[in-house]
Amino acid sequence: MSHDKVILVTGGSGLVGKAIEWVIENDKGRFGKMEDEKWIFLTSKDGDLRSAEATRAIFDKYKPTHVIHLAALVGGLFKNMKYKLDFLRDNLLINDNVLHTSHEHKVKKVVSCLSTCIFPDKTTYPIDETMIHNGPPHDSNFGYAYAKRLIDTQNKAYHDQFGDKFTSVIPTNVFGPHDNYDLQDSHVIPGLIHKCYLAKKNGTPFVVAGSGKPLRQFIYSRDLAKLFIWVLREYDEVDPIILSVGEKDEVSIKDVADAIVNAIDFKGGYSFDTTKADGQYKKTASNEKLLKYLPDFQFTLFETAVKESVEWFTQNYDNARTGKH
Repeated sequence: MSHDKVILVTGGSGLVGKAIEWVIENDKGRFGKMEDEKWIFLTSKDGDLRSAEATRAIFDKYKPTHVIHLAALVGGLFKNMKYKLDFLRDNLLINDNVLHTSHEHKVKKVVSCLSTCIFPDKTTYPIDETMIHNGPPHDSNFGYAYAKRLIDTQNKAYHDQFGDKFTSVIPTNVFGPHDNYDLQDSHVIPGLIHKCYLAKKNGTPFVVAGSGKPLRQFIYSRDLAKLFIWVLREYDEVDPIILSVGEKDEVSIKDVADAIVNAIDFKGGYSFDTTKADGQYKKTASNEKLLKYLPDFQFTLFETAVKESVEWFTQNYDNARTGKH
């Protein structure tokens, strides 16, 4: 059977790649697999995207017409601070290879994944898509942030010089099944899920670092996946689009911890260690542009999404990325 569209997803085994695969296979509505689509999810075993030769070999093999580019060297705060050059250089190489090989193969559309950490450190809130290049990113992860910012610059250059349809999306804090649950180097939700799970298992107290007051916008990976699929099929701008719940759906770290305690059914001692620093109180991103395009998009209820994430983690504990392998 011939497919008109061959969609190659780089970084296909990560949090977002796995969510896109799940939606493509399970969604019965507008976001599921279309008959004319063939989806290919790459993992690092398929080749090293830092190498131009390896990237060309992958494109020669699969001959994609469309690309969702998720692959990146990523890490938590500690790694980002320690290995700034690695984060800059590896991501520059990966992005340049994916975009240039897509151009050479006359790929019809590329959607790359950026991150809210690319925004200027000193900014006004809510942040929107026009502010990306308005000042330097936070010093702690400037290597990663500049490499990601440059995707937006490359997209514009490919479009202006060749008419290529390369675009990007900026998700807020993503969580869901197949996350990275490493206690040392994970994001807040998977880190707290793992911590609470161990507290229940070992009969020890569940202690959350900080006051629990800071607010964040979290997006469930399967909601983000639907939006990625919509962007690939329907969004026509080269300029990036923020994919996020709105400001009214911001939740505090305490709300996050409460939802996890409920989902895990944890009955032990539960407290906040206010001697630990909180980090920024709020860094709201605007989802106005998204709402203009998709005013009726239904985001999963936060508690439901946490419950599904916890269920996945407990069922897959032995195979999850927990830092113990």
